[in-house]
Amino acid sequence: QVQLVESGGGSVQAGGSLRLSCVASGYDSSTYYMGWFRQAPGKEREGVATRSRLGVTSYADSVKGRFTISRDNAKNTLYLQMNSLKPDDTAMYYCAKGSSRTIAYSLKESSYSDWGQGTQVTVSS
Repeated sequence: QVQLVESGGGSVQAGGSLRLSCVASGYDSSTYYMGWFRQAPGKEREGVATRSRLGVTSYADSVKGRFTISRDNAKNTLYLQMNSLKPDDTAMYYCAKGSSRTIAYSLKESSYSDWGQGTQVTVSS
C-alpha cells in the first residue's frame, strides 16, 4: 500500500526558508515521477514542482528560482527546499506520486494517483 507522509511545514516570516520532506513507502519511489502541490484557502490545488525519475525538474512560474525539488532514492524521500518565502506561499503542501509510466513529469493534479496528508506552511509579512 502506497503511503506518503509529509513533514517540515511551519510558520516563518517573509524571506525565510523551510524544507519539506515526504517519505514514501509501499513502492519504490525511484520508479515514478513525483511532485509537490499546494492549496491555499478558497483556491484550487496547484502544482508547485515536479521531478522525473531521471532528475528532470519543472516548477510553477510563481516559485521558479526560489524552490528546489530533490529526492534521496536511498531514503525514498522527496524534498522541497523553499527559500525567499512570501505570504502568497501560505498553503497546505502535499506530495504526490505519479500515476503514468508514459510521461516523464507533470504539474497537473490529474497525473497523480496517490497523495500525502499535507503539511501546513504559513508565511507572515
